[in-house]
Amino acid sequence: MNSDKIVSFPHLGCYAVVFDYFLSNVLKCKILVPPPTTRRTIELGSKYSPDFVCVPFKYNLGNYIEALEKGANVLIQGGGGCRYGYYAELQEEILRKLGYDFEFYNLIVDNHISLKKGYRFCKKINSKTNIFKCGYYLFNSLVMILCIDKIEKYIRSNMGFEVTRGEFEKLEEEYFSSFDKNNGLFKIIKNYYRYKKNFKKISLNKNGKHLKVMLIGELYSLIDFNTSYNTERKLMKMGIEVYRETDLTYLLIGKKMRLSKMVRKSKKYIKYNLGADASLSVFNALRAVRDGYDGIIHMKSFGCIPEITALSILENIASENNIPMISLSFDAEDNEVGVDTRLEAFYDMIEGRK
Repeated sequence: MNSDKIVSFPHLGCYAVVFDYFLSNVLKCKILVPPPTTRRTIELGSKYSPDFVCVPFKYNLGNYIEALEKGANVLIQGGGGCRYGYYAELQEEILRKLGYDFEFYNLIVDNHISLKKGYRFCKKINSKTNIFKCGYYLFNSLVMILCIDKIEKYIRSNMGFEVTRGEFEKLEEEYFSSFDKNNGLFKIIKNYYRYKKNFKKISLNKNGKHLKVMLIGELYSLIDFNTSYNTERKLMKMGIEVYRETDLTYLLIGKKMRLSKMVRKSKKYIKYNLGADASLSVFNALRAVRDGYDGIIHMKSFGCIPEITALSILENIASENNIPMISLSFDAEDNEVGVDTRLEAFYDMIEGRK
């Protein structure tokens, strides 16, 4: 056990449990999971961030500061895919100017996470680890992500229709608490099927005439509920079936295989990849039209250039196909009451149309 190393990372919604699992087993040192993202997180990050950067930079910087306050001395940055992939050096410089003492490891090469750099980092922290051990726990972690995303997809589809309020969230919390650092592949899969069965036992009042809303937009606002005032959960509690494709399964596995197909299927509106997940936003807006969704909610962090590029296209799709759409942009200056008011107005509109 490397007792003097305390490793932490940016928080990313429900996936923190996966990062904790992998790092704990491979590094064999203390892993400090940063506190869930809160208002304090964004205020800390915004205070020390340049004004022009996107919100994920500010949240991540806030995550780092909160982790350092709790004793972390090793930080990891593994985000990429857009300009986010170039923020590690600036984040490190800001934290050092604030007087923090730590080691910083950027796992990004050419704006994408590098398995080679990741392995070198693991080897540096724990010299006894090897490529087979890293590969085993990486594979287990990918299976955990697949299982989590399948469970979360079922929750988004059905939580709004539970007969007894709170049953889904209670069981979801129990599911995440059930993950153990000592779990092997068999236990992870067995655990998934056990909880999948339990979720399907929850009584529903779903008659097929319910409202369906497609969530599209920037991955950070979609994946980490706390950065978007739990918009997704609020919609479910209004009795809406929610669908979103953006999750880690899509980002790690589906995106590379499907990107050219998505651009081709959306050729009326785009001729090339718009960057980050903006092409998926256009593709899924068209899918919402095709599959008879009642509305579209476009979510992004303030300053997300690919989603800003996509927004005018999305507005054209909504207008031409007579489907309601609102766009929510999140920043440190946002007010939850204002977001709630817009969601309620959107609900009233799509319910009236239904």
